[in-house]
Parts: sequence; C-alpha cells; structure tokens
Amino acid sequence: MTEYVKIKTENGIGKIEFFHPQSNSLPGHILAELAAKITKAGEDDNIKVIILKSAGERAFCAGASFDELIAIDNEATGKQFFSGFANVINAARKCPKFIIGRVQGKAVGGGVGMASATDYCFATKFASAKLSELAIGIGPFVVGPAVERKIGTSAFSAMTINATKWFDAEWAREKGLYTEIFDSAEQMDIEVAKLATTLSNFNPEAMEGLKKVMWQGTEHWDTLLMERAVSSGTLVLSDFTRNAINKFKTK
Repeated sequence: MTEYVKIKTENGIGKIEFFHPQSNSLPGHILAELAAKITKAGEDDNIKVIILKSAGERAFCAGASFDELIAIDNEATGKQFFSGFANVINAARKCPKFIIGRVQGKAVGGGVGMASATDYCFATKFASAKLSELAIGIGPFVVGPAVERKIGTSAFSAMTINATKWFDAEWAREKGLYTEIFDSAEQMDIEVAKLATTLSNFNPEAMEGLKKVMWQGTEHWDTLLMERAVSSGTLVLSDFTRNAINKFKTK
C-alpha cells in the first residue's frame, strides 16, 4: 500500500486517517496533508467532531521519517521538515472542533505529539509511548509543548531523558496522555464511535468555546513551535545525529 491521508464524513463525524508503510512514520508531505485536512475539517459546517486515527493494526505512528531526516543537508531544509510537526499541532490546537484520538499501537516522537494534540484520546493496552529524539541527538523540541501540556513537566522530563524506554499504556493513561485504554482495538472503536456520536449532537458553539478555554495560554505556539523547529533543524545536521540515524536504520 502507498501512503495517504484521507477524510471521511458521516453523520457529523469527520474521520481523518493517515497511513505510511514504514510503521505510519511521517514524511513531510504526510505532515502537510494532515495539517491541511485538520484545518479543512475545522472549517466544514457538516463536521461537528473529528476522529484522528492511523491505519493498520500495529504502530499508531513511528514519528519522523528517518529517510527524510538523513536527507536534510542544511538548516533551511531542517526547519522546513520539523515545521511540519509544528503545523499539525497548531492545526489541531486551533481547530474549533473537538478532536478524538484513536491510538491502536505504539507511538514514538511525533506520534506522541499528535496524540497529545487531540482533545480526548483513546488507546489500546498495546499503545506504549516513547520520546526517542534525544537518543539520536535531537530532542522533542517541537512536540514538547503539546506533550508537556498534556502530561505535565515531570512526566515529560522522564520521557525525554529516558529516551530509549517504552512507557506502557497504563503509565500514559495515569499521566493523562490517554484518557481511556482498552484490551483490543475492537473494544476501543465501540467507545470512540459512542463518544463521537454523542458529541456530534451537542451544541457546536458551546464545544468551540470550551476548546478555546481548554487551550488557553497556547496562543504563542505559532511562534514558539517554529523556533523549536529551527533548533531541531540545526541539531539534525550534527555528525552525532547523522551517525545515530544510520545506526537505527541498519538495525
């Protein structure tokens, strides 16, 4: 299968689904399409609530595309790539509709950032999470504000520092990354559909107002996340990072 981002609207529910054959990793064009689809869904009066999901039964999202990371050869290209994550998070933040996350499997780096950018996140017990950026010489600079907002400074610091550790789904639920976890994707999907259907019948103006309240204090993220993208784009050029990425690719 080839990579894609698609949206399906039914009964007031907009389902945004992405896929990439490399464990749902996120190359630049997928990030751009995700940001555009989220923004478009937010502007569509026929959509009352959004579900953000990935395809497949295993990984929810493996984070940044190593192929694109290793191809970055200057700071401008680095900033452009990492700004893709910033654009997705900011699109979700500014979207006037509630976004329900559906995390069926492991989430790494940018995948943790995407889950953090949703407003209510369901997951299975298989949805371990890891912020592995420090292990390749970068750091979760761009996704950091979204993750820290969701799970707090202490938990974010733990994930950032212990960059090779998988934090299990129960830990992630306790810290607030996930709201509910289930034994299977089938059980999860029943509850995702139930909440989405309920929200699709609520007052859109009330939900929009509540979302603004919930995200209050993040208005500076348009600037902040782009500044973070510059930091990541510079660090990815280091010999340490390039060697580390090549080692990961050959495992």
